[in-house]
Amino acid sequence: MGEEEGMSSDCQKPAKSSPKLTLLPLIALIFYEVSGGPFGVEDSVKSGGGPLLSLLGFLIFPLFWSIPEALVTAELATSFPENGGYVLWISSAFGPFWGFQEGFWKWFSGVMDNALYPVLFLDYLKHSFPIFNRLIARVPTLLGITASLTYLNYRGLHIVGFSAVSLAAFSLLPFAVMGILSVPRIRPAKWVAVDFGKVDWRGYFNSMFWNLNYWDKASTLAGEVENPSKTFPKALLGAVVLVVLSYLIPLLAGTGALDTPASDWSDGFFAEVGFLIGGAWLRWWIQAAAAMSNMGLFEAEMSSDAFQLLGMSEMGMLPTIFAQRSKYGTPTISILCSATGVVFLSWMTFQEILEFLNFLYSIGMILEFAAFIRLRIKKPDLHRPYRVPLQTFGATMLCVPPTLLLVLVMCLASAKTFLVSGTVFLVGLLLYPLVIHAKDKKWVRFEAQEGLPPDNNQVGHYVESKLPQEDTDDPTVTLLSESASSKTQQDLSSVVVEEVLKLE
Repeated sequence: MGEEEGMSSDCQKPAKSSPKLTLLPLIALIFYEVSGGPFGVEDSVKSGGGPLLSLLGFLIFPLFWSIPEALVTAELATSFPENGGYVLWISSAFGPFWGFQEGFWKWFSGVMDNALYPVLFLDYLKHSFPIFNRLIARVPTLLGITASLTYLNYRGLHIVGFSAVSLAAFSLLPFAVMGILSVPRIRPAKWVAVDFGKVDWRGYFNSMFWNLNYWDKASTLAGEVENPSKTFPKALLGAVVLVVLSYLIPLLAGTGALDTPASDWSDGFFAEVGFLIGGAWLRWWIQAAAAMSNMGLFEAEMSSDAFQLLGMSEMGMLPTIFAQRSKYGTPTISILCSATGVVFLSWMTFQEILEFLNFLYSIGMILEFAAFIRLRIKKPDLHRPYRVPLQTFGATMLCVPPTLLLVLVMCLASAKTFLVSGTVFLVGLLLYPLVIHAKDKKWVRFEAQEGLPPDNNQVGHYVESKLPQEDTDDPTVTLLSESASSKTQQDLSSVVVEEVLKLE
């Protein structure tokens, strides 16, 4: 035991000096959690029967979906500025059982989402290098890409953050150039074209939802952010603007300057748009940007998934081994666990993963909105460095439109998705008592706590009794609020880790 404690202590020391995420890298990571650029939005033109519904969708959906989710994330992430993110929120509102379920659903869906990106990376390369159509070249390359990107995650979150900044700049620049070149050829009348007889509503809503979700993902990295109460709201605001512009500018340029039918707009079509507007050089640039964007998406997703497992381990929900850090401050076992999941899940098709992800994500987000409202009602004095500038009733109404959208997306799911999701839910229900049993029998080592809270009220009791009590019910608070001092932030961080899921 002494050796284990010494090892754990040694693993933790480098993490203290590990550089924290600042504003620009955090914006880039959120951008890649949500978007990564316009790659994949082309299908919204095809499923929408023309440009009109696609353009309206990326103008209106952010108002009813992205902004509410970003606001809720800003309030809760700054109230619980620790690794684990939404697992902490749900545990505080409804108890550790539902916190564990949320963590399992979100981690599983995140790993599935990440399995897409190495595959898409090769799909772009195979247009220029047909050898990647053959398994003998595709499989080892897929494994090599996964191993290389996993190693980059292992080397440190600050490296991932600054890599994301560089990748974002490289990925978006060709579309800015394409937008400028398209100006003389744009005819605004083309933007309002739509054939309602060809609209695929199921594909349209799934495309919109997938391209505008995951705003809450970066909350699992809150413990790695420098001054999160100040940085997180600013980063979310910047990321919302960046994501919306990264979709609208290429769509406005491509649909307004060209006469291509809506049926031609499918995944990868922006490369052809670049060729028609700027020539072969722009097509090559867009293809390279698409490949690099998939790398950024992989890095951001794996970072969030790994630090979520680390946060759950620090709360006593998972064995201590998931919280052990490398000399670079990264959770080694958590990263390897996520990478293994990526390798085993990469055989699924894009559409299967898309629908399955949307369903699991919808369930988790409904629970997060419910936690947001419950914490407003049950813990009105909870210290909130940033507070959504609405009273409780207004905050509840803020959650109604996105919740209705979540229900709609779930209703559009196939029977296969219901079956697979049901299996995942069942596994989560069985894992929780198994973890408690393993802890009671001391089969594996957990954090210093001695057991998960036995009821849903205990977590709330500890938060209520220990968190700073402060009246922040000022409706004039803005998204750029900077109301928490660094000392209060540090005190709050230690309280959440030590008390929010204290074991009996």
